[in-house]
Amino acid sequence: MATIHHETTIARPAAEVWAAVRDYGALPDLVPGFVVATEILPDNGPPVRRVTFADGTVIDETIVAVDDARQRLVWPIRGPGVDHHNGAAQVIADGGGTRMTWTADVLPDSLADAYSPLMQAGLATMAAHLRR
Repeated sequence: MATIHHETTIARPAAEVWAAVRDYGALPDLVPGFVVATEILPDNGPPVRRVTFADGTVIDETIVAVDDARQRLVWPIRGPGVDHHNGAAQVIADGGGTRMTWTADVLPDSLADAYSPLMQAGLATMAAHLRR
């Protein structure tokens, strides 16, 4: 199984960054221009977030953990061609700022080649937006 990991620093307090990340229905506000829409689908289980990216790609993510103590959000992606995906974003206080990490475990391994640059671009967009 391939693991993808990216991180960045943001010169904002971790509590502010976590508030933005934990609001999982407002993803277009967190990564403007990268994600253009989110919709929380009706479901009897954990929330499912339908994400529409700027290139038109649409994916469904099941929000399986919103951990306020660890400032960590976890979601798998389901869809064709994805045998396994587990993504996690974590906000870590670092002095007066924040270290933001995004990790995904994926199968097939070949998904890492496609997902890694997208994750890096999404994290860069988030960091640039939160630095304003």
